[in-house]
Amino acid sequence: MNTTNSGPLMDRELEEYRNLLETPTRFGSGFTWTSVVGALFCGLLMFPGAIYLGLMSGVGMNVAATWVTVIVFSEVARRALRAMTKEEMVILLMVASAMIGGSAFLPGGPFGQLIWRQFLVTSDAVKDAGLYGRFPAWFAPAPDSPALVNRTFFDSVWAVPIALLVFMTVIGFVQQFTLGYALFRLCSDVERLPFPMAPVGAQGVTALCEGEKGDRTWRWTVFSLGAMVGVAFGIVQVGVPAVSSAFLEKPIVILPIPWFDLTRVTEGILPATPTGIILDLGLVLTGFVIPFWAVVGSALSVVLTFVLNPVLHRAGVLASWKPGMDTINTQVCNSMDFYFSAGIGMALGVAAVSVFQTVQQLRASLSELRMQRRAGGAGGSLWATPPGRGDWSLKMCILGYAVSAGAVVAACKALVPGFPLFFLVLFAFAYTPLTSYLNARISGIAGLHVDIPFVREAFILLSGARGVAPWIAPMPIENYGGMAQSLRTLELTGTKLTSQVKAWLLTTPLIFVLSLAFWSFLWADAPIPSDLYPYAQKMWDLTAKNTMILWTATTGEPGTVTLFERSFHPEFLGAGFGFSVLLFATLSAFGLPTMLVYGLARGLGAMPHGLLLELTGALLARYHLHRRFGRKPFLLAAPILLAGYLVGTGLIGMAGVAIRLITSAISMAPF
Repeated sequence: MNTTNSGPLMDRELEEYRNLLETPTRFGSGFTWTSVVGALFCGLLMFPGAIYLGLMSGVGMNVAATWVTVIVFSEVARRALRAMTKEEMVILLMVASAMIGGSAFLPGGPFGQLIWRQFLVTSDAVKDAGLYGRFPAWFAPAPDSPALVNRTFFDSVWAVPIALLVFMTVIGFVQQFTLGYALFRLCSDVERLPFPMAPVGAQGVTALCEGEKGDRTWRWTVFSLGAMVGVAFGIVQVGVPAVSSAFLEKPIVILPIPWFDLTRVTEGILPATPTGIILDLGLVLTGFVIPFWAVVGSALSVVLTFVLNPVLHRAGVLASWKPGMDTINTQVCNSMDFYFSAGIGMALGVAAVSVFQTVQQLRASLSELRMQRRAGGAGGSLWATPPGRGDWSLKMCILGYAVSAGAVVAACKALVPGFPLFFLVLFAFAYTPLTSYLNARISGIAGLHVDIPFVREAFILLSGARGVAPWIAPMPIENYGGMAQSLRTLELTGTKLTSQVKAWLLTTPLIFVLSLAFWSFLWADAPIPSDLYPYAQKMWDLTAKNTMILWTATTGEPGTVTLFERSFHPEFLGAGFGFSVLLFATLSAFGLPTMLVYGLARGLGAMPHGLLLELTGALLARYHLHRRFGRKPFLLAAPILLAGYLVGTGLIGMAGVAIRLITSAISMAPF
């Protein structure tokens, strides 16, 4: 594969990240019986821990659990005198990651969505919006249903919601390997984006392989160092709260979870500005890994927010904020007054910038290819694939995605007959591919996950549909951009892409069964959220309030002013769009890194609590660690250090969670 710069718009920093690891020329299969046993191991032992830590502290356990699984299996294999191959380790990582599933906000597989729904339909935000009792039965049971009162999934009222969940899970599986694969081909093979976070998994596997063979190289040393740091910090951050919650009514929290709120302290200087800090060492290590200018862009957006919010408050724009509000209430008020609309504009501006860059990049690549052919060079198709990588037909991808998207369109039309068919088709065949592509491209450039928000919502408003059903129907709207980075990681480790398809065929049904079992246990043990889960208690309430801003746009009675009408300001939307496009044009004119645009879009108006430590890590790396260890050696070591840290915190988290779950099981026993 050609590793030269294929276009004039490729930043030097992007090409540097692209070439950190050499792409292999040979590929092998990694799906074996080890993958099957690993799926059971991770699902039975770590799945409940991931759910609990996500609810309690917002700590994502996905990466940690996957690496713990790989380490355990590699050690068992070594004692059995059978060394695991690199390809087996990679697929074991994929299997373990799929088994943990979800995010830190909503962990634990598909039934986590149903737990969120049971909270939403009974929440204060829904009551304040006038939607209490107005949700259809195919979304969640009625608020006074015995299934919700008794906190159980084993009731007939859950049959239709669960059936829809199974249907959408199968659809998601198909679309991951059709649309997601096509985006990988476009962003990695054609545009040659660097995917700076992909080496986290690739180099971690390399470190483990070296350690297993007895070659204790620098990779294994760095990985072990990160793990020890993670263990030490994890004891304070998650170990003590998890263990204490097993014996006390409220957990002992040494470091504030989810953040240390300073909004009331700084309101005299920074009115209408949420302030605080997340005390997590992992953010510093993340700053080591994310490209410097993307972090700087996020930091500049925080500075801009600190300057802009007081000005907007004094000008009467942020009028909803009142002294004494905490971070969550300040964020909700600011969103309604300004950032809801400005955020839409910024996101649309980033979308326009990404499309422009892609068109220019493709034109440059095509021009270079034509010149090679005229000169009699070995130029080939931009879509050519390396031999043996395990690629499949793009025509099959188009057909598979079309069939699966059409099935979702039919299901949505059946559930919401009044929804215009035109908009459903538009969602399936225009919106989802576009947003997935944009996210894949931003992930490929800056290692970030950025969606285009509110486009679906705008379509719903234009459709004229009324009620809450259009907002919750299983519409063909997803973001499969992350699949591009996953496949890039496979490529860097020399693993056939078809191995991941086999792994997903194994884990998809298994995760459904385990998700039902463990969520049922935790929900029966205590309400979710509650005092046992401080992160979920705060963040779920904030999310519900923000969600109601939009949903009231189609549910208000005639003559009433809805939350949406209070929040949507076209002039602020236009200002956000113009700002992002103008910033990109300015940076390009002066030859500055365009990753600043993506960083600004990520941080403007967002809670700044995690950006301080992330910026600290980025500055420490660039101005001290790069000089001490060398720029490229440190860029190679940083992802391994982060992977080791996540393993260390995950080990402590799982130990604490095990004690908590065992104690709960004993207390629920009838003897």
